[in-house]
Amino acid sequence: MADETDKSARQDAKQARASRDDRLKSALRENLKRRKVQARERAAGAEPPQNDNGSLDEGAAGKTGG
Repeated sequence: MADETDKSARQDAKQARASRDDRLKSALRENLKRRKVQARERAAGAEPPQNDNGSLDEGAAGKTGG
């Protein structure tokens, strides 16, 4: 009878561990997706602005005083 109780307890522990592993895998996957989106947004924001004609906007740095 004690053997059956031990087996049952081990089985419950395995199921709990598997459930935890599944939750962790899912959380890691979602975190990776979120970080990829953030990296894409940062990269898109780092691009230099362009004029309507498609040329790069040099801003005040390209102008000379005078």
